[in-house]
Amino acid sequence: MKEKGMKQTLWHTLHVTHVLEMLVVDESVGIKESDVEKQRLTYGVNRLKSKPSYVPWKLFLLQFHQSLVYILLLAALVMVLLHEWLDAGVIFAVVMINALIGYWQESKAHRAIEALSKMRKNRVRVLREGHISLLDAEDLVVGDIVWLASGDKVPADMKILYAKALKVDESLLTGESVCESKTKGIDAPHTLFADRISMLYASTLITYGEAKGVVVEVGDASYVGQINTLIAHADILQTPLSQKLALFSKRMLYAIMGVSVFTFIMGMVHQQGVIETFMASVALAVGIIPEGLPAAMSIILAIGVMKMADKHAIIRRLPAVETLGSTSVICSDKTGTLTQNAMSVTTLYAEGVPFLVSGRGYAPRGEILLHEKAFMPLPKRGLYEMLVAGVLCNSASLQSKKGVYHIVGDPTEGALLVAAAKGGIWIDELLKKVVLEDTLAFESEYQYMASLYSVDEKSVVYLKGSVERVLERCAWMMDDKGEISAIQKEEIFAQAEIMAEEGLRILAFAKGVWDEKRTSLTHEDVKEGLIFLGLQGMIDPPRLGVKEAIQSCYEAGIVVKMITGDHGVTARSIARSIGMNVEGEQRVLSGAEIDALDDASLSKIIAQVNVFARIAPEQKLRLVKALQQNGEIVAMTGDGVNDAPALRQANIGIAMGVMGTEVAKESSDMILTDDNFLTIKDAIEEGRVVYDNLIKFITWILPTNVGEGLVIIVAICFGVALPLLPLQILWINMISDSALGIMLAYEPKENALMQRPPRAPQTPILTFLLLRRVLLVGCLLFAHAFGAFFYTLFLGVDESVARTLVMNIFVFGEMLYLLNCRSFYHSAFKIGFLSNPYLLYAMLGVGVLQLFLTYHPWMNHLFDTTPLGLFEWGIVTLSSLVIYGIVEVEKYLTCKKHQGCHVAS
Repeated sequence: MKEKGMKQTLWHTLHVTHVLEMLVVDESVGIKESDVEKQRLTYGVNRLKSKPSYVPWKLFLLQFHQSLVYILLLAALVMVLLHEWLDAGVIFAVVMINALIGYWQESKAHRAIEALSKMRKNRVRVLREGHISLLDAEDLVVGDIVWLASGDKVPADMKILYAKALKVDESLLTGESVCESKTKGIDAPHTLFADRISMLYASTLITYGEAKGVVVEVGDASYVGQINTLIAHADILQTPLSQKLALFSKRMLYAIMGVSVFTFIMGMVHQQGVIETFMASVALAVGIIPEGLPAAMSIILAIGVMKMADKHAIIRRLPAVETLGSTSVICSDKTGTLTQNAMSVTTLYAEGVPFLVSGRGYAPRGEILLHEKAFMPLPKRGLYEMLVAGVLCNSASLQSKKGVYHIVGDPTEGALLVAAAKGGIWIDELLKKVVLEDTLAFESEYQYMASLYSVDEKSVVYLKGSVERVLERCAWMMDDKGEISAIQKEEIFAQAEIMAEEGLRILAFAKGVWDEKRTSLTHEDVKEGLIFLGLQGMIDPPRLGVKEAIQSCYEAGIVVKMITGDHGVTARSIARSIGMNVEGEQRVLSGAEIDALDDASLSKIIAQVNVFARIAPEQKLRLVKALQQNGEIVAMTGDGVNDAPALRQANIGIAMGVMGTEVAKESSDMILTDDNFLTIKDAIEEGRVVYDNLIKFITWILPTNVGEGLVIIVAICFGVALPLLPLQILWINMISDSALGIMLAYEPKENALMQRPPRAPQTPILTFLLLRRVLLVGCLLFAHAFGAFFYTLFLGVDESVARTLVMNIFVFGEMLYLLNCRSFYHSAFKIGFLSNPYLLYAMLGVGVLQLFLTYHPWMNHLFDTTPLGLFEWGIVTLSSLVIYGIVEVEKYLTCKKHQGCHVAS
């Protein structure tokens, strides 16, 4: 079943004559200039349409579309009507700050399609009205005849009319690291995209040879355009915490409205003034709403972002930090993510003996090993001759820039150069001794490449290609003494089978020698009588540390699934090498098998399979959706255009920063600056720390709101004076809450953090145990504050003194409760008071501010406070210590009862 927006073209099934007839174009002339506009109107322009972005002012207004914000705005409006300008200004400032933060985050999203369009800007040679000219790729229309050569980017989907030794890098679309050979012809109707040899697709790269093709699809109708459509239609999901907070806010909205109405009615029952009762109801709403929560959450997430940046993970959307902590499945691309995206020769077979090659990547650092010992220097016999053949029968080059090596040309041929260099054989030195006379470029019909050289008045031909085609041309082989003997084909085929089972891409090598000097080479010249030199097996090797990272994910209860466009044998080999199970039910599932499954069957089988091979972009998207339908929180990694739709659909998309395309980066939520899978594990760990600290903050801030709400409700119900005024409540909520609670973002990770299972998506923000703690502390704050207020009034003190006492009970009570919240399980004495020095600085700062509020005349006038005496401070101190002690006892008993349970999970 195909996703909406992806259609299966049939151009690959048609003969070129039929294609030209359908498009009414002459291959030798091209289309007429007068027909260009008509073609453009009929088939569209060669440009990807970008999804309209939000109008800035609409995007800004959407930031106010939240339940709790509505209440705050209503409260601010009421304050304006009552001429309470300070109260209104403070509330409105809080709302505006949160709106600006949200607007800044969201205005940076939705850039994937624009990046995709930028990739397509290049100039190509086009045949029109019998003349070849250079045109921008965007000016192409269906029916144009285009010439391409090595290094050119394919500008549109094209049917091949002519090809010579053509190789194409399609890794951006397929994820397969090996370049594909292409030729003129017809593909079977059900041929997978990655296996179609008669088509060229937009945004791929010609790495070798030349081609002529006719444009058959442009713009959004091209294959990359269809990927663009998938990106546009992929859902941008809310993070688990965002969903829970939205539900939490909605429930709180109803609760606040209900309690406020109830409070107003009770005030009327007690025959209090309308204005006075209304102000009390507003105070209640302001007291219950955790105004500092949105801003504090953004700050805590931002701090997590900075920590992750130090660990090579760049977060593009703040909520992605929290999502990492919830991740239950990682869907990883193979090429460039789990592997190095650098073909490396790992096994050699020559002289009847297998050799190993150490070192990975394109840096020529490593050794050739025989029986685990360095086999250096190489004697000039079979192994040496095979490596020489790999260098001279080659069109790639190995280059170094600032100590970083890279390949220009086919990665497979580049791997041969690196293997030879590890054996001390360099192309520059070889070319001083030989003269290149002629070559036979690789063609899919022959499946080999040959190069003819003049060497000391003799002619030597070197041949490389598939094992079958090379061996059928060989009659001899070179033994371990450098002598020529009859070839043992059965033994060679057996060795090739062993190498293939390891997922290696195998090339065979041979040579022929003529005493007379030749200057030209034909296929007939290499038809028979050649000397077999050996085999070279290569693979895109796993990244260092990826096996350990995957094991850490397993220990954390996170399932890792490989989704790749590469062949099943290669995928299976890589999976085994990095510790993934691919046996029995955990077999490799192919794209063709996925197409045969309906959505229900796929959702069922996906839990049992961890490796998916020959997967097309729309299938990656479908796999991610199937996992999400099973309730999984999915992280998707990738680096190519083919990964972009799935990256955007996933709960968190992770792009490679070094090898990744701009499209993948713009579609992602997080970018790895070192392209290392190990960084994902570190980021998940940091995500769990961030989530823990967010829950600690929420657990800490809510009791204040509960206590303030109870104080107002009870006072109105009994028809007595309010222990706190609206502006005093705002001071408590914004100054102390924000300044103190933010410091929880710097709490170090709890023990055994990565041994916990991922949190289930349906788990509420506050578990029953934490909710019980919130209510306990809220009731304690209420009891101490309410009791102290009326006790001091009973002793004859002024209301302003009593209210100042209540403010300090709340501030210093929550200050000591903050020490309780530093750990879900342990006391502050066990984790150490100095493990988070920022929190101590904040406590000191808030203490100074509270003293300033209590004793400075200007603050006394502004907030209706009065200096306190030793008696009142004694009440504050005793109240704070009692709250701290009761919570520590409750925490100890809870964890003992549940045997050290994870109360936050």
